[in-house]
Amino acid sequence: MRPASSLILILALGLSACGDTTLRDLNDPASGPEEFDIIPNKPLETPDNYTALPVPTPDQANLADATPKKDAVAALGGRPSLLDAQGPARSDAALVASASRFGVPAGVREQTAVEDAEFRKRRGRFSNIRLFKTDRYGSVYKRQTLDAQKTVETYRRAGRKTPTAPPAN
Repeated sequence: MRPASSLILILALGLSACGDTTLRDLNDPASGPEEFDIIPNKPLETPDNYTALPVPTPDQANLADATPKKDAVAALGGRPSLLDAQGPARSDAALVASASRFGVPAGVREQTAVEDAEFRKRRGRFSNIRLFKTDRYGSVYKRQTLDAQKTVETYRRAGRKTPTAPPAN
């Protein structure tokens, strides 16, 4: 075979490999509904007394919403009400008391969310300009990450007992 014809054959095979990616594409190109996203509701029930209906509240579960974990617990003879969020566990009472000994400021979650958004905006100003996909979280918070190996060595030199550090990358 001549070199020119083998080059043409290699180019043809290379270009044909780029053509059809449907076997490797895990995203569904169709814009129709996904049959696995549809969850059947529980059957509707008629209340005993229409005048004693509870007041609807936002972010509260509907009686007809599917609750598969609670249904499984009830079917196995357990108490599904224990799956509801009931605050911190009793075993964490000492931790909560210690953490809140000087008081808890109101709206601390909202305040930290706003401060973090401002920080990411300042630090990640040019992080959108990338030729390849990169970890934006890692680039924004790079200065705030701890070096496990360096920290372990520092504590060991100071004579402290330390656990095993994760392997270095």
